[in-house]
Amino acid sequence: MKTIGLIGGMSWESTLLYYQQINEGIKKHLGGLHSAKIAMYSVDFAEIEHLQATGQWEQAADYLAKAGINVKLAGADFLVLCTNTMHKVAEQIENQTKLPLLHIADATGECIVNEGFKKVGLLGTAFTMEQSFYKDRLIDKFSLTVITPNSKDRKIVHDIIYQELCLGVINEQSKKEYLRIITELISQGAEGIILGCTEITLLVDKNDVDICLFDTTAIHAQKAVEVALSL
Repeated sequence: MKTIGLIGGMSWESTLLYYQQINEGIKKHLGGLHSAKIAMYSVDFAEIEHLQATGQWEQAADYLAKAGINVKLAGADFLVLCTNTMHKVAEQIENQTKLPLLHIADATGECIVNEGFKKVGLLGTAFTMEQSFYKDRLIDKFSLTVITPNSKDRKIVHDIIYQELCLGVINEQSKKEYLRIITELISQGAEGIILGCTEITLLVDKNDVDICLFDTTAIHAQKAVEVALSL
């Protein structure tokens, strides 16, 4: 079994899910008392959020690369960055650590293609919804059409993530807003919805809608299990 290098804490609420789901996946495949071999570095998210908000992406890349080097020294064979947004600097992290990085958009894109979908809605932070690093990877590598909410709704989605979900706050009114926005994306032809922030799964799940939700946290964790076991 390979050792998984987790770079977490963005936020710790979703990193908790990664740790749980990866270990559950290993147990499912190997049984008995088996659990995952994991080296984890959990960052202070307040520092990362400040770098995001002020556009200091190179500094953020260096920060996370140092975390990656620490898990490499602890024996990690590959990296899993437990966040969607910070995949904006995935290439820099991979280059500095000299470790392969399991990209969350690739794992998600594979899952969408396997379902036979061509057009999907994307929810996430404003960075993920509005910048090219995530959408273009899905478009270029997987030939998908990716649509996002309008500017007003993008702000709602973003603010709920940072002001509530990252703090572990689950608000019923916020859930209704997300479901309204999902319904709007469906009306625009979305065949499925990417929960493109690892915290969104805390608020919305498959039982809330009649459309396929692509839970990037679960997808990424499952792919990490497959790589660790070389399935």
